[in-house]
Amino acid sequence: MKLAIVTAYPPSKVTLNEYAYHLVKSFRQSKKVTELILLTDTTPEGKDINFTENGCKITVKESWKFNSYANIINVTKAINQTKPDSVLFNLQFMKFGDKKLAAALGLVLPLICKIKQIPTIVLLHNILEQVDLESAGFTSNKMAQKIYNFIGTTLTKLILKADLVAVTMDKYVTTLEEKYKVNNVKMIPHGTFEIPEKPSHTLPNGPLKVMTFGKFGTYKKVETMIEAVEKVRATSGLDLEIVIAGTDNPNVPGYLKNVQEKYKNVPQLTFTGYVEECEVAPLFNESAVVVFPYTSTTGSSGVLHQAGSYGKAVVMPNLGDLATLIEDEGYRGEFFQPESTDSLADAIEAIVTNEAYRIQLGEANYKAATAFPMERITNIYLEEFQLIIDKKQPTKVFSKPSTI
Repeated sequence: MKLAIVTAYPPSKVTLNEYAYHLVKSFRQSKKVTELILLTDTTPEGKDINFTENGCKITVKESWKFNSYANIINVTKAINQTKPDSVLFNLQFMKFGDKKLAAALGLVLPLICKIKQIPTIVLLHNILEQVDLESAGFTSNKMAQKIYNFIGTTLTKLILKADLVAVTMDKYVTTLEEKYKVNNVKMIPHGTFEIPEKPSHTLPNGPLKVMTFGKFGTYKKVETMIEAVEKVRATSGLDLEIVIAGTDNPNVPGYLKNVQEKYKNVPQLTFTGYVEECEVAPLFNESAVVVFPYTSTTGSSGVLHQAGSYGKAVVMPNLGDLATLIEDEGYRGEFFQPESTDSLADAIEAIVTNEAYRIQLGEANYKAATAFPMERITNIYLEEFQLIIDKKQPTKVFSKPSTI
């Protein structure tokens, strides 16, 4: 199969680029794939395709830009030039831009592929029906929320024109099937990026690192976490370092800079900035606990799957999609009430003051993560593509030879 993937890709900073890296890393090792065509956003630096493992040929075509209105034309042109057998879209609703029209035009592309009769799967990481628009930083205006929901419903209908729409949670399947009366939605798990052989739970010498990882400023805010760790320092006497790993959410530029200024007198407070792929493993391995300072959720958490793969204990709010992951996939953690500093401090303290409990949680999360390695996930996609291709093959009609 000659497979095209429409996605952001490292060193891009656009959302889902890390997920694409691990998809590609796994797809290229499959004997079913003869060539991968990456239809990516444009970046000043070259794409990170220097894998150590052997694999199939990779062709990169930088064919779109964040917030460009020409993406629909340029990606279609790239598809015409490369002639893939199948196309996989790695999407969420703001993938092609944070300007509404640019984002919407990009989401028409799966329909174009369907019209061109190219087997098409959309991996949709979130659905608007499960997003709190105010908490996620879109708008707090009730009328604007109605407009967003109308636009979102319209775009979802377009996306559902693909041969298959893959979502990462069962409840998303139910929501889409019931609302849109479709039968081409399937739950395919998020998958776990890297699964080290039995991770070590031994931490480096020095302060215990309490880490959070993501794009911050909307429903992911770090003020409560910083204040909670300060409380734990005061009550436990432990040497703790706060690590804020990641960048601003595009909807809230300057957020982390303002937080850094506000808490400049807090000791051992580290802001890493953007985390390169090669820096991810050390970041997790050196951390005692991974915190999810969320007030809402917008999809399956890649960070939770990463934390599990490195055998880390986690602290999270028992709400939304995180609660679903815990129930469906077997992750474990200490829970807190969203926006409560005291509740979050209690949850962090329960882990950092009890090494046996920290290790127990880490082992449970590693077990959950190993159930869905990326190799298993990409094999599911290839099987689904083959089913679509088989359905599109014309049926041969055999007749008796004429006796004339």
